Amino acid sequence: MPLRRPAHALGALALVSALLTSCSGEKDNSPSDRAPRAPRAGVAFDYQLGGAYPPPEGVRAVSRDRAAKPVPGRYNICYVNAFQAQPGGRTAAWWRENHPGLLLRDADGELVIDEDWKEPILDISTAAKRKALLTVVGPWIDGCARAGFDAVEPDNLDSYARSDGRLKAADGRAFARLLVRRAHDRGLAIAQKNTTEFLDAKLGFDFAVAEECGQYGECGDYAAVYGRKVFDIEYEKKGFEAACRRWGGKLSIVLRDRDVSPAGEDAYVYRRC
Repeated sequence: MPLRRPAHALGALALVSALLTSCSGEKDNSPSDRAPRAPRAGVAFDYQLGGAYPPPEGVRAVSRDRAAKPVPGRYNICYVNAFQAQPGGRTAAWWRENHPGLLLRDADGELVIDEDWKEPILDISTAAKRKALLTVVGPWIDGCARAGFDAVEPDNLDSYARSDGRLKAADGRAFARLLVRRAHDRGLAIAQKNTTEFLDAKLGFDFAVAEECGQYGECGDYAAVYGRKVFDIEYEKKGFEAACRRWGGKLSIVLRDRDVSPAGEDAYVYRRC
């Protein structure tokens, strides 16, 4: 299973905005009249989770954090960390203060942490807790729709695999179905983010956002389900070249630096097939 990069590396202003949205409790329970619209197959793509900037020439689809604004005239995908708390003390502290019962805990009552990115895992182990979590995550999805995004990308579908056995794949699938329904009700398409284990589950996702499917030989798995509606982000030159050799011209493939740095920073990397 690929090691995820810090997909939610927000800048300071974006983090403050995200926290205010989380704490506001603003909700909109009315379904949208807009029909969800999946992205066009094979369009040029950019992954801007580390900070927003003008997309490179020719880019027609952009993924940004939910705290950022969509790009006018592009297909805009809204990133939401739906299964884990954001890294950093303040955001995790917000969950502990406001929803301590929705954080997954071990037998000693300690938080179960995704050790790769030091993120507490949310507790989706029962229908009641999934319903309660939707009262938090659902308004984030609503906010993506109000902001003008076309789609939502809920991250960490595979948190169950990092839960020390306290969550099951069935729990992840059940919460994913709630997120799919919420997105579609708000007129948003929704992407399956990574997690090849769920490809045959018929969860209702409209397309895929996959990290390093070239590096790990998984692009064909996504293409078998979503056709050419697959956005692949590679972080290693070897994986990018492998993906381009096999899937260039078919899938939307980019090479980015692991911190998905904004253009203009020294670490910034962006290439596409």
